Amino acid sequence: MNTEGVRERARSLPREPGVYQFQEGETTLYVGKAVDLHSRVRSYADPRSGRIRRMVDRADGLEIAVTDTETQALLLEANLIKRHQPRYNVRLKDDKSYPMVQVTGHEAPRIEVTRDPDGRRAGTASGGDGAATVFGPYTNMGRVETVVKALREVYGVRGCSDHKYAGRDRPCLDYEMGLCTAPCTREIDLERYREDVTAVERFLEGEAGILADPLRREMKTAAEDRNFERAANLRDRLATVEAFHGEGGEAVQSVGDERAVDVLGVAIEGETATVARLRAESGKLVDRERHTLEAPGPATPPSASRGSTGTDSNDEGDRERGGVPAVLAAFLVQYYAERDLPDALLLPERHGDEEVTAWLEAEGVSVRVPGAGREAKLVELALKNARQNVGGRDECGMLADALEIDTARRIEGFDVSHAQGSSAVGSNVVVVDGSAETADYRRKKLDDRNDDYANMRMLLEWRARRAVEGRDDRPDPDLLVIDGGEGQLEAARDALAAVDWDVPAIALAKADERVITPEREYSWPDDAPHLHLLQRVRDEAHRFAVQYHRTVRDEVKTVLDDVPGVGPETRKRLLGRFGSVENVREASLEDLQSVSGVGEKTAATIKSRL
Repeated sequence: MNTEGVRERARSLPREPGVYQFQEGETTLYVGKAVDLHSRVRSYADPRSGRIRRMVDRADGLEIAVTDTETQALLLEANLIKRHQPRYNVRLKDDKSYPMVQVTGHEAPRIEVTRDPDGRRAGTASGGDGAATVFGPYTNMGRVETVVKALREVYGVRGCSDHKYAGRDRPCLDYEMGLCTAPCTREIDLERYREDVTAVERFLEGEAGILADPLRREMKTAAEDRNFERAANLRDRLATVEAFHGEGGEAVQSVGDERAVDVLGVAIEGETATVARLRAESGKLVDRERHTLEAPGPATPPSASRGSTGTDSNDEGDRERGGVPAVLAAFLVQYYAERDLPDALLLPERHGDEEVTAWLEAEGVSVRVPGAGREAKLVELALKNARQNVGGRDECGMLADALEIDTARRIEGFDVSHAQGSSAVGSNVVVVDGSAETADYRRKKLDDRNDDYANMRMLLEWRARRAVEGRDDRPDPDLLVIDGGEGQLEAARDALAAVDWDVPAIALAKADERVITPEREYSWPDDAPHLHLLQRVRDEAHRFAVQYHRTVRDEVKTVLDDVPGVGPETRKRLLGRFGSVENVREASLEDLQSVSGVGEKTAATIKSRL
């Protein structure tokens, strides 16, 4: 749309609140809200940023929706941004990548590290069946697992599933190892067991001494007994325990009389922003989480985020210049549009959006930008949490944690395709930070044989040997994903061992989406983001293999090559339509003539020759 086109469209718009969408064909480029649609859209005739000028130039249409109130426009904008993910908006992507500790609501609660808790009930004990008590999220999976193991050793809280707990007539190995007091067989009565569970919850709520003190005493005893290896192990564990609550500290106890307070911190790197949200209830920190937003356009670096106060509230202002105010304005609406608002919000700086301000005031939310004191410490804590994750790719981090590998940033996927042993090919696709790296895709013709395991072994040996011998110009991957089950994975691992290429390999079985590793199998929830990442790799490898197989199959010489009037393109269309030469032979004259390029004479020739 040119300048005059925008002005012309604006003339017909009402001076009422609503939402507008710049379109390029069927694609939504940008969604904005307005108190006055006429004035706001008209302002795009003279955009104040190069990014928005490019967006207007790309757009070939504009859609509007009139609303009754400014708040309705605000919330409709948030919903449309989430639905269409427009290229030129700041877009919220929920971050589910951080581990939590769950104490279940069972009569004999178990403790576990999870990313998919059964329920959320912060700050209460877990006596009897009911919702689980969930603590976190935390930033370091290794630290969480160390602390949970220490809690189990000190207090004997079980970690087994409810299925394994039920119906036992004698304690399991965890009891023998000192990790559980065996409430399943009443080696400890349930009342005493629940007292231990309460002590565990008190530690997770912030009372570090409940775990640190017994570890310190045991470390001292081990040293006095000259068991120095045990003492050193306890020393390291004690350091982890004491650091576990280090991100919270005394600042958690800072909030005044308000029941629920959310504290936000923002860090930006390039076009990616991270918002850390801390939730304090009744003066106690009960929740920590981080969210990733895509923030196109120039952005203020994290080090400059404190102290600036954007005051231009329209979409040609802070939101389009980027920076912390833009991210805060987008996050507040998109996050809280479908969640309960807190009593107060503590922000690192003003978001500068008058419509968002009016909405929060109407909802009775107190918004503060503390400059000093305890509330400022909370904001600094949120900023620290945000900076730890800025620029991160959540699915990759979750996958690495779940598989207990260092990283899963670069993944290669493999699949084979053939037709009952003929035209066998293999595919090798690459996904980096969750996105396909098509320039690094490779494919290979394989020996014609009806043996998926042998084909996979040949494909992986080819890839591994090229890597080891320095004949592959691509970086080594962090993880290999095999399309198939245990047999395909074993064949792939045999190939890697034969060439001595040390890269982790797993398989993803299509039938029930089981993730198979050399040590165990995983059945992750259907909505797990790290499972979705593996599925994308697997499906892309399958698509690329099938595509190449069809190309190779159609290149094979057939009796159709000897039929007058049937060239390479017509042959491809015939095989594409009927699947095989045998099916072409059985087709009727009418069916043959339905293929482009095959007339009555050619169809008759095909029938007579075949």
